[in-house]
Amino acid sequence: MNKKGFTLIELLVVIAIIGLLSTLAVVALGSAREKANDAKRLSDLKQVQTALELYYTDNNLYPSTTASGVTLGSTSYACLNSSGFAAVNCATPYMGLVPSDPVAAQSYTYIGATDGSTYSINATLQGTVSGLTGSVTATPSGIQ
Repeated sequence: MNKKGFTLIELLVVIAIIGLLSTLAVVALGSAREKANDAKRLSDLKQVQTALELYYTDNNLYPSTTASGVTLGSTSYACLNSSGFAAVNCATPYMGLVPSDPVAAQSYTYIGATDGSTYSINATLQGTVSGLTGSVTATPSGIQ
């Protein structure tokens, strides 16, 4: 009898190849997600820096905070208006919605000097982007 069809060995080989390819795709997707989160972090820091420069232009100082700083994007510090970071009164904001870190377990921390002369925003990268790795700090002079 001449039967047409696939043997068990042929089917197992095909299933193994599909499994290997799907594993490689999942690994590549995880790396791409990490890079996307880091790119968003750097973009968020640049946006906040721009809003702070607009604030500084109008007020001749940056918003001040306590020495420990504030968590940007939290409910208490959701926008940047004429009185600094706030949760309410965002009708005429410099930044209507302050961004938060794309990973819930991490956050952006803003520390403003008590005299309003400078600030720093701290964030943590998951990988390496443009030579930056680990903890990064945004100041009026740039991101380091």
